[in-house]
Amino acid sequence: MPESLFAEPTVHVGGQMQIDVATFEDSLRAFGNGAATTATLPQGVAVLAPTWVVPAVFPDTYSVHVMTTEGGPRLVAAIELISPSNKDRPESRRAFAVKCANFVAQSIPFIIIDIVTSRSANLHNEIMELMRHTDFRLETATIQYAVAYRPVRRESKEEIEVWAKTFEAGDHLPNLPLYFGAEQAVMLNFEETYQETCSRLRIVE
Repeated sequence: MPESLFAEPTVHVGGQMQIDVATFEDSLRAFGNGAATTATLPQGVAVLAPTWVVPAVFPDTYSVHVMTTEGGPRLVAAIELISPSNKDRPESRRAFAVKCANFVAQSIPFIIIDIVTSRSANLHNEIMELMRHTDFRLETATIQYAVAYRPVRRESKEEIEVWAKTFEAGDHLPNLPLYFGAEQAVMLNFEETYQETCSRLRIVE
């Protein structure tokens, strides 16, 4: 990659929120049944009573972000490694699809790769359904796959170029292009990267 780019792994297990649950619950109780309008956290920060407390899902994240240093750090491409928790509930699958659709909205190329065999949900299909492109789904029985997406704008047309590869347990992982500029890309060799990672971590297959 050009010297202006660098790759940064991102791992969040159990969601991105870091919070003292007991403190949060104590603060909510301080509001009573709506009688109070503020509470004070131990740090001395006053907070207003929330209008609602909405159920949410903060899925595990295993990503590699490609950043540019030009004009300040900025995300230009991403690789999303799908985990079992990304596939286990409808809410988790929807949250993952929304994150990927947000990459598209920002014209950020990205790759997803799914080697999880314990759950059969297909997150590429979730992304396509969310974006109402159901004609571009993988076969329902497809469990293991890797897909590269490149949002592009040509004259007055906005499109997403998609490279989809399927594989089975025991197959070599596929190669896919990752774009990080108008005409700049690298061909990622996932099998070579996987083998190198196993070697460094001393994992015996």
